[in-house]
Amino acid sequence: MGLRGLILILGLLAFSSLYSQGIQDSVFQIDGVEVRAERIFEKEKAGMKETTIDTVVLKEKVNLSLSDLLSENTSVFIKNHGRGALATASFRGTAASHTQVNWNGININSPMAGMVDFSLIPVHIIDELNLKHGSASMTDRSGGIGGSINIQNSVNWDNRSKVKYVQGIGSYRTFDEFLHVESGNEKVRLKTRLYHNYSKNDYTFINRGIGNLDPETGEIIYPLDTNDNAVYSRYGIVQEIYYRPGSNHIFSLKYWGQHSDRTIPRATSYEGPENSNLNNQSDTDHKVVVDWMYYGQKSKFLLRSGYSGKQLDYTQKNQVPGLGLIPTIYSESSQKSFINTFSYSREIKPDFSIESTMDVNLHDVISQDSVSKTGYERQRFELSLFLAIRKSFADRLNLNLMLRQDWVDQDRVPFVPYLGFDFRLIRGMDLMLKGNIARNYHQPSLNDLYWKPGGNPALLPEQGFSVETGLEYQLVFKQQHLKTELTLYRTDIDNWILWIPSYKGYWEPRNIKRVLSKGVEYYAQLRGNLNRLNYKLAGTYAYTSSINFGDPLVWSDESYGKQLVYIPLHSGNLMVNLSYRNYFITYQHNSYSERFTTSSNDPTRRDWLYPYFMNDLMVGKEFRLKGFSFTAELKIYNLFNETYHSILYRPMPGRNYHLVFIIQI
Repeated sequence: MGLRGLILILGLLAFSSLYSQGIQDSVFQIDGVEVRAERIFEKEKAGMKETTIDTVVLKEKVNLSLSDLLSENTSVFIKNHGRGALATASFRGTAASHTQVNWNGININSPMAGMVDFSLIPVHIIDELNLKHGSASMTDRSGGIGGSINIQNSVNWDNRSKVKYVQGIGSYRTFDEFLHVESGNEKVRLKTRLYHNYSKNDYTFINRGIGNLDPETGEIIYPLDTNDNAVYSRYGIVQEIYYRPGSNHIFSLKYWGQHSDRTIPRATSYEGPENSNLNNQSDTDHKVVVDWMYYGQKSKFLLRSGYSGKQLDYTQKNQVPGLGLIPTIYSESSQKSFINTFSYSREIKPDFSIESTMDVNLHDVISQDSVSKTGYERQRFELSLFLAIRKSFADRLNLNLMLRQDWVDQDRVPFVPYLGFDFRLIRGMDLMLKGNIARNYHQPSLNDLYWKPGGNPALLPEQGFSVETGLEYQLVFKQQHLKTELTLYRTDIDNWILWIPSYKGYWEPRNIKRVLSKGVEYYAQLRGNLNRLNYKLAGTYAYTSSINFGDPLVWSDESYGKQLVYIPLHSGNLMVNLSYRNYFITYQHNSYSERFTTSSNDPTRRDWLYPYFMNDLMVGKEFRLKGFSFTAELKIYNLFNETYHSILYRPMPGRNYHLVFIIQI
């Protein structure tokens, strides 16, 4: 199935909504499982485009990383450097640093690079996952020109103890282990999660980065190669403690510690000796957040303090006769962030509320390369004030005015306003016209400013305006739930930061005059039951145009007016989940159009990535006894053995398998 088929299915889902009648806040039962149609007309979310990942998806992807989940189930494009390797997000055609990532309310973007490696975040540690597209991210913080991704751990005060163990065994000597233990009472709850992932990651592939010429036929013969030096391992713990002394107070402490180690395979175009250019990276992370929340009759207080620390070590070594492996790069980086938030919100009237927040953050970075004797040491202080005023009018119109003012190292940065609206088109129906207009900005990362060599202290912040509009509709009918949303957006950014080669022999970041990102996002979901068959169909489609309109850097620069590199113009996914009694099956389809790796978008060059269509299949059965359940599931990835790349000269695996066993008590 290609993009045409995907668009046709999504269109039929949307078309069906035109012939239905709306029912608000409906609840129905599916074989003992309560299904709710969540409210989509809330003044606190007026004008915002949000995506909440279904718990079915979180359960299906428990053995994967967040990068895999996002690429398969959202409109976010994941730039994946290979299985188990660096994976970054492109939200609405923007750069990786334009996506803000929050864990339990604290920002975990690297102050050095400004981005997050999603391959290092296991789905196992996530209870709730929410995406805020475009300017909706302003509720969390500024800088999310593309959007924000919010990872949340939650508590269930059901006074029960639970144990869950997951064992996964897969292709390429892949092993996954997860343990989840939960206990407590109505006042204190404890949750502990332990996990370990390991993979030899030695899959074979046809290496089209190099080739030999057949002297008889003149054809190029591409060799069968192995993804060597690609081992990765990861282990960690998440500990949560919740204390509720009364109905109005909740205290919580959450800790996430993780260590990962991986060797980085060489590019497929590499033809040097086997014992050279050997790369290794290790990441050690510690994150802590402490919350106090007070719920009054009409108000809510939140006091939060958090810490995010990372030790990142990267080495590159070559074999020297008589000396052994000698490092050519030995980089050690220490990153520390201290994050503090105070928030107050009040429901003045049922149709009128206010919210105010103050954030005070300090980032400290030390980066040194002991071989080249280069590095830098810097601190960054951030202060942010936020005010939101929300108003409803007769259950037909919601208005949401948000204002944010930041200071960075005592310098005031551009003022960021947001105005959003929701308008109920037909009284009594969940059919909404929504939209927003906002300003946003993004501060250069510390690497952009101070990296040695190449950092540019003269860089200007990226800033611009965005406008967004769309339709959202939901309906509950005869134990079925339909939800669909269409969004159009346009983001115009000045002083876009781009790293480019310089005449000095290394890459440097520069501001280009303007980048225009515009596009269409469509989402549809239909779920319910037919007798004893439960089903869920969900799909997304995104048209993403991200064009460079900067001043040509040199005469006849061919990048002007062209799509930014690695951004697909068309992308989409489709998921079908069926369950009958204790059997279940899930089919997943993903499509990406061609992506260019050069700014000229020249299709005659070999350095471009052709379209691919990815298919996964999961089947399983759950066995239940009193107080005990056992689940066995077989996952088949790349069902049709597609040859594809996400990054140039970085191979991806063919068809592979994973067997998962889950025990719950």
